[in-house]
Amino acid sequence: MRLFLYFIVVLLYLKAYGIVAQNLVKNSSFENYHECPNTLGTFDKNVKSWSTPTIGTTDYFNTCSTVMSAPENFNGVQHPKNGSAYAGLYFYAPGDYREYIQVQLKNTLRLGKTYQLSFYISLAEGSDFAVKDFGVVCSYKPIAVNTKKELSKGRLYGIKGNKFHFFEINHPKFHEDKSDWLEVTTSFTAKGYEKYLLLGNLRNNKLTRKVQTKRKETKKGAYYYIDMVSLSLEGMEQIMPSYELDSILEFKNILFDFDKFKLNETAKADIDTLLDYLKQNLELKITIIGHTDNKGSKAYNQSLSLKRAKSIVDYLIKLGLSKNRIDFKGHGSTRPISKNDTELGRQINRRVEFMLYY
Repeated sequence: MRLFLYFIVVLLYLKAYGIVAQNLVKNSSFENYHECPNTLGTFDKNVKSWSTPTIGTTDYFNTCSTVMSAPENFNGVQHPKNGSAYAGLYFYAPGDYREYIQVQLKNTLRLGKTYQLSFYISLAEGSDFAVKDFGVVCSYKPIAVNTKKELSKGRLYGIKGNKFHFFEINHPKFHEDKSDWLEVTTSFTAKGYEKYLLLGNLRNNKLTRKVQTKRKETKKGAYYYIDMVSLSLEGMEQIMPSYELDSILEFKNILFDFDKFKLNETAKADIDTLLDYLKQNLELKITIIGHTDNKGSKAYNQSLSLKRAKSIVDYLIKLGLSKNRIDFKGHGSTRPISKNDTELGRQINRRVEFMLYY
């Protein structure tokens, strides 16, 4: 019982301080969309953060739709594994026809680190084949190929200016369950340049390991629903600070003394944690925002707030962060978060905030 309570306390602590297992896949369950789907093949158009790397017409299903609905749709019946949406794509079809999904990751993968990839699949009832192997491509740049056929190694290597890390998730049994969702998972070591993730069948029909399902259909293909795509650092390495993007955040341990802008060691430790995060997420930029209490003139406080913000900028640059990734500004005393009629209130207002964004 004590161990259980300790575990709960640790989880609450991690959650309170933003230390969580970070899923690097944006819009991982396809819940966020531009428009509710109303016809076939609109995944590339409708699903936020995702795309299709070929001209294959991947489908998007959502409970908001009457045409491309969930659970009932043209290829079968399946409730979303999570939320109200999922993708649908052919992993095997006549003429080597293939469909894929592609997403830009939140962060570039770190060289030599082990990552765990998982997603849920369900074979659609309108399929007369099931397959065993699922292809994965992690790339430096997004993939865009003018083909409806398989993305073979030859086609990928024909793309200039990109780098690829591809592998397959091989399962001992064929994925032929038409009623329940099945989790597909694997681990791999990153090469350090991977920014995009692609899922689909990389084999042609001849090389695809397939089996005819018990219920013979007429569509001559293996069509799978897919939901809940997750990619994160494996094991304890996935416990890391997590910062909300495009939001004003506050340094918890940076409160300046009256009329001062020099950083103390406690403040530097707070910045060091953020710097580690920025080094792991090389595409992120940061804006530092300084504030003061209401003592002093408007012009003086504006100048002081800029000095406070710049002291953090200078410290980050000294530690190796590129100038091109940092901006700063000051608001003087114009945006208090506490009353200025007590010393404690004024101290709280002598703060610095930041915002992370792409």
